[in-house]
Amino acid sequence: MKSLIILLTKKKLKISFVESCTGGLLTSTVTSISGASKIFNLGLITYSNQAKIKILKINKSIIRKYGAVSHECCFAMVNNLSKISKANINVSITGIAGPKGGSKNKPVGLVYIGVKKGNKTQINKCLFKNKKRSSIQKAAVKKALDLVLKVAK
Repeated sequence: MKSLIILLTKKKLKISFVESCTGGLLTSTVTSISGASKIFNLGLITYSNQAKIKILKINKSIIRKYGAVSHECCFAMVNNLSKISKANINVSITGIAGPKGGSKNKPVGLVYIGVKKGNKTQINKCLFKNKKRSSIQKAAVKKALDLVLKVAK
């Protein structure tokens, strides 16, 4: 974690997050490290569909057609965050942390993580097997930070 802050500081990169199922854990994880103020720009928690629509300006039809937990919604979240934040690296997380709320097509543990650096956006679909809510949230944060390390290098 400290290595990420050192790397981003050295490269003079700013980072911002928009979280749903992790409820601020990603932001909290980064800002708990000394030196985070040099790299951290903005953290949003758009937990409800209403917040995604109102704050992130996600088109209602995306959520209606694909759902909040989808590749399409995650893509819109990270792209719209980048317009708001003006950070070099933007990250979005949306998923089902459980223990309820899953379905056959979208099981508990399904999480989409979007990472945008410059004009390159990647959406990662993850299925975390441990069905405990806190385990899924922690696994999603760890995966997001690993992905950021890769794109920042």
